[in-house]
Amino acid sequence: MAKLDARRLPAFLKDPGPTRAVLLHGEDAGLVRERAEAIQQAVIGGDDPFRLADLPREAAAKPGALSAEVSALAMTGGRRLVRVRDASDALAAGVKEALAAPGDALLLLEAGELPARAKLRALLEPHPEAAVIACYRERGADLANTIATLLREQGVTAEPSALEWLAGRMGEDRMMLRREIEKLALYAGEGGRLGEEDVLACIGDGSTLDLDEALIAATAGEVAVADRALDAALAEGAHPVMVVRAALRHVQRLHLAALAVSQGASPGTALDGLRPPVFFRHKPGFERALRCWSAAALAQAGEMLLEAEKRTKSSSAARPIPDQAIARAAIMTLARQALAARRRG
Repeated sequence: MAKLDARRLPAFLKDPGPTRAVLLHGEDAGLVRERAEAIQQAVIGGDDPFRLADLPREAAAKPGALSAEVSALAMTGGRRLVRVRDASDALAAGVKEALAAPGDALLLLEAGELPARAKLRALLEPHPEAAVIACYRERGADLANTIATLLREQGVTAEPSALEWLAGRMGEDRMMLRREIEKLALYAGEGGRLGEEDVLACIGDGSTLDLDEALIAATAGEVAVADRALDAALAEGAHPVMVVRAALRHVQRLHLAALAVSQGASPGTALDGLRPPVFFRHKPGFERALRCWSAAALAQAGEMLLEAEKRTKSSSAARPIPDQAIARAAIMTLARQALAARRRG
């Protein structure tokens, strides 16, 4: 079966079929756990102690432990699930033995990030009775679609602009995302519809609101306002990588609007054409920014931010400049460029 793509995944989580082993791996520990819980529910229907063997990694690493568990029969009948958390390449030999052992139990392995050459991936990706599922953090439109789906499960819908705002500020971890969705569902009530004001009132926190103000002020050439708001966002806990990524999304949306303006649209019309729509409180700032930037200049700003993002994620041993300094320099460069353009215009 090898690696599962996104289209096949929902059906597989509901019914893994005769699969003997599943490896869940990736940076999003919450998503790994969520998918593991879904598979467990599909196979044994919950926490049946007679059909579930939940092994710590140390126990699973003992010689013969995994093959013995997958070969064991449930006292009450039915298929068993052998679940191992924090799996690593140290289990590769035991997993290979388990796949060769008799029995129909499903071996479920939960791991963190694994490179392509990891022993577990090399063993299971080509195996016809195994499935390998990557669990990476969603962003942009994919994350907005997931948020919309999770809200629908709670009987709640949201306006596109509200989903865009949420997608820009949520999704670092799936379990955290679900907690925020539950909070929104309680706020809206079953059958409710969330607008921009609703999500701002329910989810908005100091760091994200200050960061919004900093980015809008920076691209509008309001240097002092951008500097103060960025200070506040960082003090409230905004991570430097998040700051640079948010700036890149902001500049990309401005670039799309600037292209429309270059083709004859008014700034207001250009902003109305963005999908998802611009958050209503941000429209005046977006319009001020569009008067400062050409499409070509915004494309160059995007390249600068991409380079800044790479620098914030590079090894600290090889980078003498702190992450915050890199993020601050990128945002203030935008502000100074916009101010220079305002003065020329």
